[in-house]
Amino acid sequence: MGCVSTAVAQHERQVLGIIPSAFTVNNLVGETCGKEIKVATMQERLVMMMELSDAFIALPGGFGTLEELFQMISWAQLSIHNKPIGVLNINGFFNGLLSFVDHAVK
Repeated sequence: MGCVSTAVAQHERQVLGIIPSAFTVNNLVGETCGKEIKVATMQERLVMMMELSDAFIALPGGFGTLEELFQMISWAQLSIHNKPIGVLNINGFFNGLLSFVDHAVK
């Protein structure tokens, strides 16, 4: 996310980082550009992200990315929000996941 936020800031666009306190312990975040909001928990982070975002897009990542993606999908199914959700499927990164999701909803 550091590369994305840096590129956004370099193009004079707004960057907002919502950082759980666990990420600041060993400086997992690195240097932040833009506005930063520190929260106590990952759940608090997800709620704040949902409230402040216009849409959600998952970039290639790991388990945290998948957790956040599926949390937003679940909340949309429960009508907690009605914001667009997407994945940026660079070089087929999400092909296996998308195939699984297609299978799961049949």
